[in-house]
Amino acid sequence: MNKQRILPIKLDSYKPLRELVSDALREAIVNGTLRAGERLMEIQLAEDMGVSRTPVREAIRKLELEGFVVMLPRKGAYVADISIKDINEVFEIRTALDGLAAGLAAERITEGELEQLERLLVEIGKPIEQGDLELVVEIDTRFHDVLYKASRNDRLVGIIGNLRELFQRFRTISMAFPGRIKETVEEHKRLVEAISQRDVELAQRLAREHMENAEGTLLETLATAHEMES
Repeated sequence: MNKQRILPIKLDSYKPLRELVSDALREAIVNGTLRAGERLMEIQLAEDMGVSRTPVREAIRKLELEGFVVMLPRKGAYVADISIKDINEVFEIRTALDGLAAGLAAERITEGELEQLERLLVEIGKPIEQGDLELVVEIDTRFHDVLYKASRNDRLVGIIGNLRELFQRFRTISMAFPGRIKETVEEHKRLVEAISQRDVELAQRLAREHMENAEGTLLETLATAHEMES
């Protein structure tokens, strides 16, 4: 394992050390630094991050529960691969939940939240031009967070939040596909317009279509990557 890939943990946060290690490993998996099928060596990771093996071990267990890591008997921990079944299941749930959230937002969103969505659509333009995928994904995530909050349904927001980290992994892969970022922005613009017009049915339909398009792009990206490796 390349020692330079996982950076040392910065102890400048209120979070417990095990949470900092979990966040660092999760981010490394989401952004592709740690690839699917790669073995996670506790000793090496502890050295890379400048911590003991205990928080690394705890972090790996946490990531296993979240679906980012799989434990193989007598072999150890590995970065979980993404199966078609995983993708279908997650997107089935997110498509339904995002449709519900968009419909509720069309009924309950404030003018301030509408302005936030409009500002984010403008803000995302610069990182798109610069090819800054990490910032694009960050702004896209903020856009969806505002939309979910506008639903005024805390339980719905909580359920979607439980899928957040796993979906981030999918989002990063999907956004890397040529042309997908600009398609996403256009889909978001149409969705915001429907919500601003208080058109519940159209907002629901556009939100579902957005998720379906994201899933299709993700599957196409993975298929392309598989062909290149074959």
